[in-house]
Amino acid sequence: MVEHIPGKLPPTEEFRDPGMDHGHYPFRTLTEAPSFVWPNGARIALTVTVMLDYWEVNPPKGASADPRIVSPLGKFFPDWLTWSQREYGARVGIFRILEALDSFGITPSVALGVEAGRRYPELVDALIARNACFMAHGHFATRRLTSRMSEAEERDFIETARDALTTMTGSRPFGWCGQDFNESADTPARLVEAGFTYTTDWANDDRPFLLGPYDGRSLLALPPQPEWNDLECMWLRRVSPRVWADCVADAFAYLHDEGGGVFNLTLHPWIAGQAHRIRWLRDGLSRVMGKQRIWVTTTDALATESLRQL
Repeated sequence: MVEHIPGKLPPTEEFRDPGMDHGHYPFRTLTEAPSFVWPNGARIALTVTVMLDYWEVNPPKGASADPRIVSPLGKFFPDWLTWSQREYGARVGIFRILEALDSFGITPSVALGVEAGRRYPELVDALIARNACFMAHGHFATRRLTSRMSEAEERDFIETARDALTTMTGSRPFGWCGQDFNESADTPARLVEAGFTYTTDWANDDRPFLLGPYDGRSLLALPPQPEWNDLECMWLRRVSPRVWADCVADAFAYLHDEGGGVFNLTLHPWIAGQAHRIRWLRDGLSRVMGKQRIWVTTTDALATESLRQL
């Protein structure tokens, strides 16, 4: 058993990199990273991740919601305006996003929260009809996985999310996209125990890499690339939709020229699906899809191919 030192993340038993302050992976630079060879000679792999969440009007006491995502009018209860704005994504915004993705032949990867799947079964059916790839995404948008959980609580959190998605979608999820990308120091090991093969919670690379090993098994990290996440840019940083579309196109063009990496675009229906933003999603995608030699894929397929090459 590795001792947990207060204020420090525990190293794995298999290795300790003196250049890192945790033991989840050894440090590597861009010059040391593998240049992936994608199917049909593609220069870059493209995935689009749609976040499908349910926001509670009144989360239970002690629930961990992202403190940055609040109403500009202040904190009060019941905050129907903020709550209903989030639900707009499931009622309206997601259909605009799916129409845009359909027009470019893009199959979405979906981070599906358990409560969203339970409350919006028609949306799950619409995504299944598009052969969407589903990743486990916790339970509620207002209840993140945190280090305050006991080991048993974290295991239950992960396993019940996995099992609920299996029931809802008819297939077991092998990818984990944490709510607000939250993890404890032990989450990667818990994910491996629960049978997950990849996560999208680590933003330190544009190319897939391995976490662990944990008891001899590794966990693949796929890049979430929050710099062009619609919520991160347009809601938290107040980047205009026009500039956001430029960011998406510019980042993709650079990574396409560099070659051997991944481009993931994360979308929240209550953000990108708004009437004044959907045009700019289409604009960004049109510039992305105007490039040649792109492997348009899902996170499941990307993980399978990445693991084959690592």
